[in-house]
Amino acid sequence: MKNAATQSLRLPLDRMRRAWRASPLPRFFEWWGSELKALLPVRWRSLFGGGALWHLLERNGEQWKLRRADHAEPLASWSDSLDPTAQQAALAEALRGVDREDLRLALCLPASTVLRRTVMLPLAARDSLQQVGAFEMDRQTPFRAEQVRYDLHELNRPASAGRFAAELVAVPRTTLDPLLDRLSVLGIAVDAVDMAIGHGRLGVNLLPPEQAPRRRHPRQQLNWALAAGAVVLLVLVLAQWLHNRQSTLDTMRSQVESMRTDAQQVSGLRQQLQDNAGAAGFLAARKMHTVSVLGVLQDLSQRLPDTAWLERMSIDNNGQVGFQGQSAQAAKLVDALKDSTVIADANFQGTIQADPTTGKERFYMVAQLRKIADAKAKPKPSSAPAHGGSTP
Repeated sequence: MKNAATQSLRLPLDRMRRAWRASPLPRFFEWWGSELKALLPVRWRSLFGGGALWHLLERNGEQWKLRRADHAEPLASWSDSLDPTAQQAALAEALRGVDREDLRLALCLPASTVLRRTVMLPLAARDSLQQVGAFEMDRQTPFRAEQVRYDLHELNRPASAGRFAAELVAVPRTTLDPLLDRLSVLGIAVDAVDMAIGHGRLGVNLLPPEQAPRRRHPRQQLNWALAAGAVVLLVLVLAQWLHNRQSTLDTMRSQVESMRTDAQQVSGLRQQLQDNAGAAGFLAARKMHTVSVLGVLQDLSQRLPDTAWLERMSIDNNGQVGFQGQSAQAAKLVDALKDSTVIADANFQGTIQADPTTGKERFYMVAQLRKIADAKAKPKPSSAPAHGGSTP
């Protein structure tokens, strides 16, 4: 029952591993981790190292040799004629300083003892490579599946549509089993049986599943516990934040509801007051801030010379004054009106034209009414020209 449950879980896990390896995420996280690690002090980097550290164990005749994966120089070498305790001591001495949780040991076989075949398989065979390997063993090799230790792994090679490339790797049991029995006698447990490729390994595992060592991962368990604790704390923080937010919102709603009626009443009274004040003070404000027409006429009559008279005058809602008339010397009117207490910026609009009938110059001027405050601040002239201006 346990094996059936394990097998049912292994298939989806294998699919997830293949999808993960095929995605660009592993390369991205590897690059990102190396960049972050490079920012740490040198003495801190070992604390964040981790990961599997593969070491390769090889036997040449009666000699055992241990080296680091992808390294040519051996870490240790000892004779198989030594007693098990001495061989274990030699191995332990070579692996001193390696974290036991990260240590991985692979028995590497010479390429001459391993049989390799490349096969093209349908995509549906990805979920049952071991069963397919047993079937292909009879077709691709002279051995039967029970005569060899084998592994079938996918290759990163182009294949025709609906198929993928895989490699079948097998070694006779008569070659591998004596080595495994010898290691068992020596008390040396290996994590994988592989084939040596250059200074590294092929990447298969010919070790029987029943002989695979059971490892404990306290650091991984601690990481999972810390991750679970972080998730729980995050959930608690979010729940507390939501609770505080809801409490604050409820309090604010009650305050707003209690003040809404008062605010509406105050707004109504303010609007009513503004309407009444605007209606009552409109005419008074207009009268207070606007110069009367009579005041403008009086000021112009006092300032225009006797040789000038007005024919027309108008005042618009923007306070612009326009007046038209005739004068013996129209050009001097600007100087005569520049000290006016009721109008400012008096200037001609258009050109001054001579009137052949009267012999005077016809003009049209525009000006701007002064504000009452400006008009009061402007001192009246000490002497005014003689009255003589006329209005229509």
